[in-house]
Amino acid sequence: MNRLTRIESAGQDQVGHEWWRGAAIYQIYPRSFRDSNGDGIGDLPGITERLDYVAKLGVDAIWISPFFTSPMADFGYDVADYCGVDPIFGTLADFDALVARAHELGLRVTIDQVYSHTSDQHAWFIESRASRDNPKADWFVWADAKPDGSPPTNWQSVFGGPAWTWDARRCQYYLHNFLSSQPQLNCHNPAVQDALLGVAQFWLDRGVDGFRIDALNFAMHDPLLRDNPPAECDGKPRTRPFDFQQQLYNQSHADIPRFIERIRGLTNRYPGIFTVAEVGGKDAEREMKLFTSGEARLNSAYGFDFLYASQLTPAVVARALEQWPDGPDIGWPSWAFENHDAPRALSRWCTPDQREAFARLKVTLLAALRGNIIVYQGEELGLTQVEIPFEQLQDPEAIANWPLTLARDGARTPLPWQAQSEQGGFTASSAPWLPLGEENMARAVDRQDNDPASLLNLTRSLLALRHQTPALRNGTCEVVLADAARLVLRRTSGGASVLAVFNISAADPGWPEGLSTAGTPLFAVNGAEPSRLPAFGAVLIRESN
Repeated sequence: MNRLTRIESAGQDQVGHEWWRGAAIYQIYPRSFRDSNGDGIGDLPGITERLDYVAKLGVDAIWISPFFTSPMADFGYDVADYCGVDPIFGTLADFDALVARAHELGLRVTIDQVYSHTSDQHAWFIESRASRDNPKADWFVWADAKPDGSPPTNWQSVFGGPAWTWDARRCQYYLHNFLSSQPQLNCHNPAVQDALLGVAQFWLDRGVDGFRIDALNFAMHDPLLRDNPPAECDGKPRTRPFDFQQQLYNQSHADIPRFIERIRGLTNRYPGIFTVAEVGGKDAEREMKLFTSGEARLNSAYGFDFLYASQLTPAVVARALEQWPDGPDIGWPSWAFENHDAPRALSRWCTPDQREAFARLKVTLLAALRGNIIVYQGEELGLTQVEIPFEQLQDPEAIANWPLTLARDGARTPLPWQAQSEQGGFTASSAPWLPLGEENMARAVDRQDNDPASLLNLTRSLLALRHQTPALRNGTCEVVLADAARLVLRRTSGGASVLAVFNISAADPGWPEGLSTAGTPLFAVNGAEPSRLPAFGAVLIRESN
C-alpha cells in the first residue's frame, strides 16, 4: 500500500513550531455532519463534500470521531474492525478520498483510536472467549469468580453496574469499564500492544496526520485484582455506582507510559504526526502531565476542565491554564468547551437571553487560550443542547441513567446547513437519526455564512487572528487577574505581547484598576474597548513595547 501524500509543511509552521502547537482543530462527529446518501446518518462522502466549509473556518486540522466497523452499541467506540470502515459511513476508498481532499485544502486529518477496549463482536474477542488456551486467550481481561460466584472485584462500570460480565464459554468473568459489549483489552500483553501499533501504522500509511487516543488511562488494570476503596462524598449527587469508588485499580496502571512510548516510537517514523490523549477522572491532571512529559510520550492531552463545568468563571479558566505552565518537560494542553460527550456550553453557561453575547465572548476566550483549541462541529454556529424525548434517545448511557443523564444525544444532533430545508440540509431523508431542534435550525450555516455580524464569521475572524499572531497561537500565558467577573491574560512571544481582557458576567465591573489601556486594539466583542468592559465584553490588545 502506498502512503497517501501528506501536506508539504507537515513538520513546522511559519515560525519554526510544530504545526500542531497552538493549532485550531475542528471535531467532526460523522453521524451528524452531513448525510450524502439520504439514509439519515452522516457519512464520509458527506464530510468530503463540506470540507471547503471547514477550511474556510480557518482551522488547521480536523478530528473525526470513530467511523470504524462497529455494531454501534456505543456509536463507534465499540470497534469490531479497527482497519475497516463501517458501511453506514462508506468505504476505505471514501476515507482515502476524504484525506486527499483535506490535504488539498491544507487541512490535516486526525482520527480516534480506541485502545482500551473493543466490541464483543471483534474477531479478537470472539477467539479469546472460545477457550482458555487459544492464541488470544489472554488478549482480554479474564478472571475466575470468587468462591461464592460473585465477580472477581468490586469494580464498577462507567455506564452503570458491575464492570464484570460472566461468560459461560470460559466459565469466567471478563472486564468491561464501559458497556458489557465493550470488553477490556489486556494491554499488559505485548502481543496486544503489537496489534494496536499495527492498527496505528495502517492508518498512518493511509495518510492520517495524528490520533486522538480515547480513554487512554483505562488501557491497563491492576493484575492483582484489588478492590477499589470507597470514595469520600463531596456533596454532589452520585447517579452511578462508579462514582462511589476511588478508581485506583481498574485504571491508571503505572505501566501505561511504557505503552505510550511505543506509540510515540511508531509515530516518530512519520513526519508531523500529532498525538493527543483523552484523560478523564479525578486524577486527570497528574495523568495528563505524565502521558505528555518529555519528548518520548504523546504531544498533548485533552482536558475536561471546561467540558462538564456548570459555570464558566475566571477562576475556572485561571486554574486550568495554571496547571500547564511553560516549562521544561511540561506537556502541551488541548482545550475544548464542547464535544460529543458533554452538553452544549451555551446551554450550561448562560441563560437563553444571554446566549448571543455569551457566544461571542466564549469564542474570543477560546481563541486566546494557550494550547491547542478544539472547536466541536456546530459550536461556530452557536448551537444549543436539544432536548431529546426518552422515546427518541439513542445513547446507551442516557437510556440507562434517565432522567439523570449526561444527555449526550442532545449535543450530537445533526448540523443544520439550510434553515429553510425540511431537514436542515443535513439529509434528503425525512428521518435523520436524531432531530435537529427548531432553535438550532434558525442558526443554520446558510443564514450565517454571508452575514458579517454572525457568530460564524466572528469565529472565522478570530481563528485567522490567532493564526497570524504568534503570541496567541503559541506564546506564553500569564494570568494577570482572575476575580469574580474579570479575567486578564497576557500572551507573549518573541518580545511581543497581547493582553486579553474578559468580563465573564452580565454586570459591568469596570476596567481593572491599574491595567494599562495603551496599545493597539486587535479585536473586541459586545461593545468592549480599552478602558470599557461591559457585560460579556472582551478585548484583545497588542501591548506597546
